[in-house]
Amino acid sequence: MNEAGIPSPDPRLSPARTKWFAVAALAVAAAAFLFIAVGGIGENLVYYWGPKELRAAGAKANGATIRLGGQVAVGSVKRGDGVSNLEFDVTDGTALVHVVSRGVPPQLFRDRIGVVVEGTMTKDGSFESRRLMVSHDNKYRAPGDKNVDIRELMRSTEGLDDVPAPRAAVAGSPP
Repeated sequence: MNEAGIPSPDPRLSPARTKWFAVAALAVAAAAFLFIAVGGIGENLVYYWGPKELRAAGAKANGATIRLGGQVAVGSVKRGDGVSNLEFDVTDGTALVHVVSRGVPPQLFRDRIGVVVEGTMTKDGSFESRRLMVSHDNKYRAPGDKNVDIRELMRSTEGLDDVPAPRAAVAGSPP
């Protein structure tokens, strides 16, 4: 302490040392960021392409993880042995890509439905799918026939015929 009772500054905290410490910390942070960004991001990229872009990429697409989006081409669905073997074509209206899927297709899967297929392009020109997703819009459309009996439709649903109709409760009677 000096004569006025004020503590003396620590010589280790001089402005020159503090400045060099800040510069070194920023350099280490920048190096770590570059290592993470350049080193690991290439392996984790997933490209989203349509059939036209996939065909244009050619051999560059082989082996890369790709999400292929488009519609199932009419008449192209071929089901193999078992539930999980499926082949079909995806189109965007200008190009076709043949897809081989080994997963179980969603219930909504059919011709002309929008799909997103995740997988890789093979050297023989087909797309091997690891994941198959269908897309549809969320708009409700009433049936086109105005003379539909709603009760008959409800009765036709699976398991509804076995359920007894609810009874009206009478005051004082057991449920």
